[in-house]
Amino acid sequence: MTLSRTLMAACAAAAAIAWTTLPGLASAQTMTLKAADVHPAGYPNVVAIEHMGKKLEEATKGRIKIQMFPGSVLGGEKEMIEQTQVGAIQILRTSLGPIGPVVPEVNVFNMPFVFRDEAHMRAVIDGPIGQEMLDKITASPAKLVGLGWMDGGSRSLYTKKPVRTPADLKGMKIRMMGNPLFVDTMNAMGGNGISMGYGEVFTAIQTGVVDGAENNPPTLFTANHFQAGAKYYTQTNHLIIPEIFVMSKVTWDKLSKDDQALVKKFSREAQLEQRALWDKSVADYTAKLKAAGVEFINIDNKPFYDATAPVRAKYGADYAGLIKRIEATK
Repeated sequence: MTLSRTLMAACAAAAAIAWTTLPGLASAQTMTLKAADVHPAGYPNVVAIEHMGKKLEEATKGRIKIQMFPGSVLGGEKEMIEQTQVGAIQILRTSLGPIGPVVPEVNVFNMPFVFRDEAHMRAVIDGPIGQEMLDKITASPAKLVGLGWMDGGSRSLYTKKPVRTPADLKGMKIRMMGNPLFVDTMNAMGGNGISMGYGEVFTAIQTGVVDGAENNPPTLFTANHFQAGAKYYTQTNHLIIPEIFVMSKVTWDKLSKDDQALVKKFSREAQLEQRALWDKSVADYTAKLKAAGVEFINIDNKPFYDATAPVRAKYGADYAGLIKRIEATK
């Protein structure tokens, strides 16, 4: 009988917290926490969690360590969330999509132009609203403890033909993430939103199944989508979506109050460190894209903002108060 990938991943993570007794200290045990991410080694999110682990190890004199499993080696996000919920994975960086069903308020962050710019998004997640969202996740039935936020970048269009206005998108098929909100966003912006798996995008652009997609510069470069023919990067910045990292509540409840405080402290530091690493990554990959012949197009975003007002009205109807608080954040 062949085990499913999810079951194999769960078995591989079953000994997630490796306990050993420190020499000469019969009562002191070391704890190795498994951390996971779909992103590869060296990615800003991964590096920030690795550094968090080094700080924990130093602060606890080797009693608590983090072992990182990047690059989806323990499964996709859905599988890894399930493993984190049962304590087979201890720390996980995940997108907000899977969290929405249990904490609907986080869906507000997925709406187009809900943030004025990246600085505004950061002010929101660093402030009371960001902490409230983490607390809601912790208090939810998801069996996850919200540790901190990470910058998922600002998403813009990359296409085979230049786009400067919503009219330029007419008749163009643009790949979007598989969520009706995102497809509706592209349709409102003037294009034809096509829900498609990430792994299919390169070939779809290359063969003309779609005319482009949308994402941040590091993804455009690392996925080689510009080599498939998407040579124009129009800086619409229509989606600025933060990501989160969480801890298994099963594991959290096994930590002492002092250790919980250390995890929270270093989580906040990881949140800020990832941001600095992210900014450098965006700058580096933008330079590489330009050197490879990708044209970056600055535009007036207001026509796109105005065009997506119905999307915000539709998906934000139940969260008008929260949206007003986000708008009021300086």
